[in-house]
Amino acid sequence: MAPFLFTSQRLGFREMEAADGDWFYRLNEDPEVIRHTGDPPFANKAAANHFVQHYDAYRKTGMGRWVLQLLENGQPIGWCGLKRRATGDVDVGFRLFRSQWGQGLATEAAKRCLQWGFDTLLLHEIIGEAQLENGASIRVLQKIGMDRQAIITLDGKAGERYSIDRATYQKRTS
Repeated sequence: MAPFLFTSQRLGFREMEAADGDWFYRLNEDPEVIRHTGDPPFANKAAANHFVQHYDAYRKTGMGRWVLQLLENGQPIGWCGLKRRATGDVDVGFRLFRSQWGQGLATEAAKRCLQWGFDTLLLHEIIGEAQLENGASIRVLQKIGMDRQAIITLDGKAGERYSIDRATYQKRTS
């Protein structure tokens, strides 16, 4: 297993590796988990394995969606991380198994990713987007200190764009 790049109180963050394909498939197989993402489930386990084995965002951009593992037992519970979009924006995203919802883990993970992005990568701004129907994700974006910037269309549905810049982040966390 790959070493953790960083940790939070309850979570370890690491790069994806070939062995992650099976649980990654199960995560995206749950229609409730991907309901507001615009992502289809993987066609099969082989497709999930192919995705994980060819995920190259870490090498290309120095960031990516990191595997989240519980520190207490090493169990993978989903992913969270930063992604550079074609527009140049960097967004924070997260996806957890439904059994992990409601425990503050997405907020903890997203907050730690902001810290890493601003303190280590020296990013200027990080955004987050969620469909209006996805109240839980909107609350996470608000809890990590992001401010609503715009109403947008996201995967054909109404959504909101949030953002925080490094100076605001530093003021709010000092």
